[in-house]
Amino acid sequence: MCHTCVIEGVKSNMLSRRSFFAGAAATTGAALAASLAANRPALAQNTGRVVDLTHAYDAKFPTFDGVPGIEMDQAVAFDEHGYQLYKLTIFEHTGTHIDAPLHFSKDGTSVDELEPQSLVCPLCIIDISAKAKDDPNAALDAEDVETFVSAHGEIPAGALVALRSGWAKKVGTPGFRNDASNAFTFPGFAKSATDLLAERGVAAIGVDTLSLDPGNSTDFAVHNSWLPGGRYGVEGLANLEDLPVTGATIVVGAPKHRGGTGGPARVLALI
Repeated sequence: MCHTCVIEGVKSNMLSRRSFFAGAAATTGAALAASLAANRPALAQNTGRVVDLTHAYDAKFPTFDGVPGIEMDQAVAFDEHGYQLYKLTIFEHTGTHIDAPLHFSKDGTSVDELEPQSLVCPLCIIDISAKAKDDPNAALDAEDVETFVSAHGEIPAGALVALRSGWAKKVGTPGFRNDASNAFTFPGFAKSATDLLAERGVAAIGVDTLSLDPGNSTDFAVHNSWLPGGRYGVEGLANLEDLPVTGATIVVGAPKHRGGTGGPARVLALI
């Protein structure tokens, strides 16, 4: 797969949809925030255990376009000044990071405008690792959501629903991003699932892969529907295998740079 072609396709797709979503995104985002505030779900009673869902982040961490996501230049050396600090150059959508609605809409909610209550929420994990073993571009679909609900009960409004595919174990290897032919290859959400989750009032979705959409997606249907709908996503989650599928509270430490479309986040689970 030609990565440049894919990226250009994304740009074209985003531009063609902006006029449709410009007015709707702001209205929907405000309505969603008001709904979440009025119907705040009960958070888990945790035992004090904290699980870090964040990958350590450096210039070698896989990125969508293959360009290093962070550069660290030492600005002050300890031996010379008695303290030290680095100058960081960071692309927003790299490492374990958050996608704000503005990422795929012209006038959507920016990362600094996200309601704090939407960043601390019940966590539900839907495991598709068995499916991903047979199909590396497996998609979590509406049937997977319905199966989860049948087994574990209703997903609370205001929850974050995370896809667990086992892909986080591939970080540090080429297989996290590509297959042997160098094509994007990783699991993600299907639009049928995210449409159903939106109807149920879910606040956010998360993946342990590089993207909310599967690697072989050409239309980025989830990015183009979930984010302009006023909701956010988290990509590149770690350690989901260490958590129960229900009963945890997730804390998304989103950055707060004004007008940002997302950014690297420290994500924690309390159980």
